[in-house]
Amino acid sequence: MLVLATENKDKAAEIASILATLGSFELRTLRDFPGVKLPEETGATYAENAIAKARTALAASGAVSLGDDTGLEVDALNGAPGLHTARYAGPGCSYADNRAKMLEALAGLPPQKRTARFRCTLAIAWPGGRIAVVEGVVNGRIAEREAGAGG
Repeated sequence: MLVLATENKDKAAEIASILATLGSFELRTLRDFPGVKLPEETGATYAENAIAKARTALAASGAVSLGDDTGLEVDALNGAPGLHTARYAGPGCSYADNRAKMLEALAGLPPQKRTARFRCTLAIAWPGGRIAVVEGVVNGRIAEREAGAGG
């Protein structure tokens, strides 16, 4: 069993889809452990936040657990929103709110000034205390307007 340290159904579906390419896993999320809440994302790095989530899921389940933290780092915004990507437009904001705020912040900038990267950090925690952390980065540019239906 692998426990995904998330309450986000979209994230859980995305991770499950990726893991399905590697074989069969019994996947659980924090929804399978009522009363367990993720810790606040107060870490100074993506890794600190991912580790805290993985440890929380491990403590609740006793099973190998996967935590993550992700962020969008925009050069024209000095790396913002970064660690605060999910709450960029404020408390209770939606994905659409975050995208709208981003496009507004970058309005009028030419394509060469819209460079950014998406950073994803994963932490896996095993019973017994072992923790592994990996990180992936995808570089790109922020478009001038939304396109498609997937955000």
